[in-house]
Amino acid sequence: MEITLGPAKPIVGTFEVPGDKSISHRALLLASLADGVSSLQNLLDAQDPQSTIRCLRSLGVEITRRGDATEVHGRGLRGLQKPSKTLDAGNSGTTMRLLCGVLAGQPFETTISGDESLRNRPMQRVSDPLNRMGAIFHSQNGKPPLTIRGKYPLAPITYTPAVSSAQVKSAVLLAGLFADGVTVVTENVVTRDHTERLMKLPVQDSKAGRTISVSGGTVISPFNIVIPGDISSAVFLICAAALVPGSDILIRNVGLNPTRSAVLDILVAAGLQLTVDKTSGDALEEYGTIHVTFGPANKSIHLDKSIVPLVIDEIPALAILAAASGVECSVRGAAELRVKESDRIRLLVTNLRSIGVSVDEAEDGFSFDVSQIKPGRIQSGGDHRIAMAFALAGLYKGSEITIGGADASDVSFPNFWGVLESFQKR
Repeated sequence: MEITLGPAKPIVGTFEVPGDKSISHRALLLASLADGVSSLQNLLDAQDPQSTIRCLRSLGVEITRRGDATEVHGRGLRGLQKPSKTLDAGNSGTTMRLLCGVLAGQPFETTISGDESLRNRPMQRVSDPLNRMGAIFHSQNGKPPLTIRGKYPLAPITYTPAVSSAQVKSAVLLAGLFADGVTVVTENVVTRDHTERLMKLPVQDSKAGRTISVSGGTVISPFNIVIPGDISSAVFLICAAALVPGSDILIRNVGLNPTRSAVLDILVAAGLQLTVDKTSGDALEEYGTIHVTFGPANKSIHLDKSIVPLVIDEIPALAILAAASGVECSVRGAAELRVKESDRIRLLVTNLRSIGVSVDEAEDGFSFDVSQIKPGRIQSGGDHRIAMAFALAGLYKGSEITIGGADASDVSFPNFWGVLESFQKR
């Protein structure tokens, strides 16, 4: 699908964004391992969570829609069934990596694969610790398809991931449920903590890092949750409102988990007119309302390895915000961007150059000085965040941008283009 975006009228009103993708995956997995029926409100109805649902159904889990809720009939830790065919994770790296942690503890062999993009993403970072726990993984040079010969019980391990990754951490913690003892994960750089929140695991912070532990055999009780809006999706609307004169919006019920909301601090530091009203209460995940009025970034955006893991999904939007605002931008310590749904560093650099931005590319990031966006054509490379980020360039000052592969946005933000269409001047 190809979409051309031109000048936008002021963006005014109250919005909500789809449910958080990271939480949706994790809630589905843990509800499937619970002893009873869980109810998930505002589950993201997009391609990636649907991949998780498809895999779980193949493992014998009943998942049904009841009004606005998704009901998951958990089978307990020992109730999953050997699938009759290869599990299909689609384009979802989260589905594959987290499910590896569960499959490692099953007393049967499973093969899991995905689309062409997913089959080119590294999985050894997950299989290495799970092999240490006793599962046996076979791969294509560390990439999918993966054949997993599970084992029960697994051996507990104490593990510090070499790559700062919430997916690796989560896979090991999930496998720890099937271990004979206590599994401990220490991360030197804090990553998103949705898994440990949902599992209600003990967490200790020290100078050495953050340590999370899980006891094998821990029973998962069924739960009812309302999944907040995805802050990574909200960032696209925040940046759009900041770039289009006369805009004034509220975004309600957005997740404000501290391991995800660092992007708001970066936006405020860059000069955006943004305020946050956190909802009171003791919800498992913090949420609230974000108020944004027009005002482009007036200060440069510089990201390094200390902050990148907390804003890894927002980097494409931040880059386009900086380019459209005419401020400097540099990103370092973000080599992980090269193994997302695409090589996001290469796609950002190539596409920014195609709309007039002079960019320097590095192995772990990129940088550019003050620039002015020109009309042009970009390709999403099948990456949802690339497609949506460059939409911002099209809204700004009428720099007409044509986006090829625009339908990639369905991975995380269904109807994104319908929302943007309402902004277009008539």
